[in-house]
Amino acid sequence: MLTELMKTVNIDITSPEILVAILSFVAVAFVGTAILFFVHQRRKKALQARFQSEASAGTVQAELPTESRLLRLIEGIGNFVSHGHASTSLWEQLIRAGYLSRGAPAVYTGMKILLFVFGLAIAAALVIPRDGSILRKTWLISLAGLIPFFIPNLIVVLRERRRREEVRQHLPDVVDLLEICVSSGIGLDMAWNMVADEIHSVSPVLAGAMDLSNFEMHLGTSRTEAMRNMATRTGAEQLSSLAAILVQSERFGTSVAAALREFAASMREERRMTAEENAEKIAVKLIIPMVLFIFPAVLVITVGPAAMNIARMIFFY
Repeated sequence: MLTELMKTVNIDITSPEILVAILSFVAVAFVGTAILFFVHQRRKKALQARFQSEASAGTVQAELPTESRLLRLIEGIGNFVSHGHASTSLWEQLIRAGYLSRGAPAVYTGMKILLFVFGLAIAAALVIPRDGSILRKTWLISLAGLIPFFIPNLIVVLRERRRREEVRQHLPDVVDLLEICVSSGIGLDMAWNMVADEIHSVSPVLAGAMDLSNFEMHLGTSRTEAMRNMATRTGAEQLSSLAAILVQSERFGTSVAAALREFAASMREERRMTAEENAEKIAVKLIIPMVLFIFPAVLVITVGPAAMNIARMIFFY
């Protein structure tokens, strides 16, 4: 029937044009089939690998990076020591330092224990072979174990202070940007999102805190509660004041832009007064290095030659 149809339409199957078209169709069909088969095989292998990895947990543990295995080991030690429970004060301190992971308290506790044991081992290897009383060796070993034990505390405190200072430094600029956006007719929620996106390259700490508070507001938390949680996470009291100002503006119907403008001006004034206070304290703080290092050198330079001449006259003449 196909031959009769081709004769009716006057199609010559042996012509080069028809052969090229048929061969092109066959080639495209084969290539498409090969691509589909290859994609199917890749998906099949990926699913098989996933099923095998979920079935054998030991294999997954063996293929973890060294850093992940070490963190899991430290976290396991911390959970064993603290019985899987962390105090509220420790949680708040770690959150203010920027450690928001669920296993942060366990890693913190495990790191302290490992550093303590490491310090004891190093001190014992260095002190025990030397001569001395047992009491002195015990004191030295204990001190060598306690010094690295408090290194995580120092790191967390310094990180918390640095984050709080960064928030305090950049918050007036953020409030100014919010005031500009609100004055131009943009809603406060939209202005909050725009400012958070804008300051990511300037202050990642403040931008991350604003993004997290925005996420809380999307989940149904009120703006006041979200901003108070933001102040708790960063340790910046100025954020609590900002939340109170926004609540009062919404409650009494006053201008939010004017309130933000006044708040930014007050924060800048507070920052200027703090800088002046620190400058006044410098004179008092410089007394100790002057007495210990500068005055002795000045006395040696000025009185030294005269003292040498007097000593030479007394002892050699």
